[in-house]
Amino acid sequence: MSIRINPDLCAGCGNCREVCPGSLLFKEKESNKTYIKYPEECWGCTSCLKECKFEAISYYLGADMGGGGTTMYVKEENKELHWHITRPDGKKKIITIDTTKANSY
Repeated sequence: MSIRINPDLCAGCGNCREVCPGSLLFKEKESNKTYIKYPEECWGCTSCLKECKFEAISYYLGADMGGGGTTMYVKEENKELHWHITRPDGKKKIITIDTTKANSY
């Protein structure tokens, strides 16, 4: 499991770098865009994914996790998180979470 960063979508804001608990995200010198130097060391916590407002970071679910290459990214609207999931065959699904109720049991 790891993340993928699309440099074409990255705005270079650095929010993802600030929240990465493993300090795995780095800034390119010229463009300020973010890259992950050692993707195999990614913990899969998705902190960076939730901070990216530009949909530049996707979470890669490899075969070792049963994902077979599925990717997902998150988009925030008001008090909702929309998890956009894309399977390798192109099928897409969106899971919406109301953040005001996310931690209620």
